[in-house]
Amino acid sequence: MSLASLLSAEQIIPEMTATERWPAIVELIDLLVGQGKIRPEDRESILASLQQREETMSTGIGFGIAIPHASSDRIGEVVASFGRSTQGIEFDALDNAPVKFVVLFVVPKNQFQIHLRTLASIAKFLNDRATRESLANAGSAEEILAIFRDRPQR
Repeated sequence: MSLASLLSAEQIIPEMTATERWPAIVELIDLLVGQGKIRPEDRESILASLQQREETMSTGIGFGIAIPHASSDRIGEVVASFGRSTQGIEFDALDNAPVKFVVLFVVPKNQFQIHLRTLASIAKFLNDRATRESLANAGSAEEILAIFRDRPQR
């Protein structure tokens, strides 16, 4: 499952305001609530699932990338949002470096294979240095979305 198929320009924050892990996750969830992808009454439950996942181990995987993710019985399809921070977000990442790119996604419960495939696809896509440089230099949400759409994802 590619990021291009999960995102619209409205689900991308070209410059996040958050500077720490939890406020960044809340910022991306609130974007999805505002877009009608997550019902307001399900916000707290989904945030609790994400927090539980983060407490197990940070989803800051290194190279300036974080992929907070969870499964929830409150949604019927995969929902995602993307945020970029030029100043960096303190995310307790595995390499202790600030995070520049945050891909948040929530998968319906009982869709474990989709969850794993989505996670692997995002990690592999962002593992490419040229992709990260293009994302860092993009001027708008539309340009970021075009990078997700135009670059091959395996």
